[in-house]
Amino acid sequence: MLFKKFLFVFLFNSCLFLLLVIGIQNSSNKNKVNLLIRETIQLPDSFIIGVSFITGSALGNLIIPFKFN
Repeated sequence: MLFKKFLFVFLFNSCLFLLLVIGIQNSSNKNKVNLLIRETIQLPDSFIIGVSFITGSALGNLIIPFKFN
């Protein structure tokens, strides 16, 4: 049961990432992300927001099975 949930979360978020990459092909607004150590290269704003959403979705779905009552 737990394996099926992990597989579903992985496939769902992989599909979201694929759609994100296809959808931002002609994005012109670009910014750098300031990580604590360095800055990244210029990335499209929609990519930064989309990856943040996908990461939150994956982590949120994977943390729930380990929730303590």
